[in-house]
Amino acid sequence: MDGVTASVGDRIDPDGVDVRIDGIHIPLGPDLTTWLVYKPPGVVSTMDDPQGRPTVTSLVPAEPVTRPVGRLDLHSEGLLLMTNDGDLALVVAHPRYQVPKTYHVLVPAAVSESRLVPLTQGIDLDDGPARAVSARVANSLGDRTIVELVLNEGRKREIRRMFEALSLPIDRLVRTAIGPVADRTLAPGSHRPLTSGEIQALFRYAKDTEIHA
Repeated sequence: MDGVTASVGDRIDPDGVDVRIDGIHIPLGPDLTTWLVYKPPGVVSTMDDPQGRPTVTSLVPAEPVTRPVGRLDLHSEGLLLMTNDGDLALVVAHPRYQVPKTYHVLVPAAVSESRLVPLTQGIDLDDGPARAVSARVANSLGDRTIVELVLNEGRKREIRRMFEALSLPIDRLVRTAIGPVADRTLAPGSHRPLTSGEIQALFRYAKDTEIHA
């Protein structure tokens, strides 16, 4: 803790000490709250909306106030973190840490693996090149295809613009994982607390990224 090895029986102020186990930051503040939320389509990933559309704040308790980490566009759905832990938000959202986000993209067409190659080679968008970590056909349903896409960044409508560049329409876009955090049992519009193990896994991923940077 703060560079000093703790001993059994030591007492600390959780709000004023940086505690690490094997070099991994452990958030201890009693008021820190992080929710894993399934954002449905039609809900805005902001604290409020001038147009009066429902926001993700309506999906979690009002107190303590938590904020979305990153965003999903209006018509997309899936997993989103809401937190008041600034350290965790930084780790998940900042490009430096490259925490991957996994998506399932439903395309109303038969799509081959070769058609997806440009997604990982890089596609020029109007705000710069975009490149997926990986892209593969997860399932083929006749004239419909589910593409699994992994990205390290999250620019505005990035996936939709990448698929538009390939002339591939999107019927449904779902975020299925944030780094090592996933939950297939979470229903649209519902939420649950992020477990301490999941929080540590996110910090561990960030530490490993720093080591290999």
